[in-house]
Amino acid sequence: MNHPSDTQAQVELWRSERQTAVERALSTWVVSDAPGGLGEAMRYAVLDGGKRLRPLLVLGTSEAVGGATEAAMRAACAVELIHAYSLVHDDMPCMDNDVLRRGKPTVHVQFGEAQALLVGDALQALAFELLVPESSVEPRLASDLCRLLARAAGAQGMAGGQAVDLASIGLALDQTALERMHRLKTGALLQASVLMGAACGHVNATTTEQLRRFGAALGLAFQVVDDVLDVTADAATLGKTAGKDAAADKPTFVALMGLQAAQAYADRLLSQAHEALQATGLARVEPLHALTDWVGRRTH
Repeated sequence: MNHPSDTQAQVELWRSERQTAVERALSTWVVSDAPGGLGEAMRYAVLDGGKRLRPLLVLGTSEAVGGATEAAMRAACAVELIHAYSLVHDDMPCMDNDVLRRGKPTVHVQFGEAQALLVGDALQALAFELLVPESSVEPRLASDLCRLLARAAGAQGMAGGQAVDLASIGLALDQTALERMHRLKTGALLQASVLMGAACGHVNATTTEQLRRFGAALGLAFQVVDDVLDVTADAATLGKTAGKDAAADKPTFVALMGLQAAQAYADRLLSQAHEALQATGLARVEPLHALTDWVGRRTH
């Protein structure tokens, strides 16, 4: 579903400007002077690559609710650091054992397994450090942002979903179990990006619930599209190894439903995301609609 818009050029400009701002902030906060070459490896893992969807969701939601600018940028970068750390660890031999990420060698290939482990550890710690500066972010807000991010990244979110994923290799999961796994593994951090953006402003319970629905639908749609791309795109386009889920005998939406049905399911989820976003009643949500459309038509 493509959301009709007379302001496509403005939305594209918005996305470009916010991506540049996020890249600049990440480059400032992920410094190169950590000892033992750790800083260089951290920057390699984070900079000059990635779609920055999660930071854009934070910023777009915060702007829609009139949120605090400094807190939103810190939250946007914190979410991206958690995402980057998860990719570093996921690519390691003990997990997915992948050698390509964002079109370049994975961190453990470039710097060694021990350094890659430390990169993930350091990026995770830095994410929470960003959320609690000595000033510029109100303490209650900093606490709320930390709580949202920690829950999304931990055993009840991304890490828990990854554990289910590893335990499910070779198993035939039904749709309910597959959706639960991906709502944790992928969806939790995407939904948290929306909720962290909302936390930077003042939102009533009804609007928060619709934003929660928006984030949940978008998060699951992202994974369904990812499963489709794993079988329809090549490695050069993806920037990572194509077909690796099937090769590893992992349960996917394509394996469960078939390619056409999975594509149709992604479209339904994206429609649900648009509907929930519309139901918020917020005026400045065009960038979020555009990001939703982009998830549906992305090629990597």
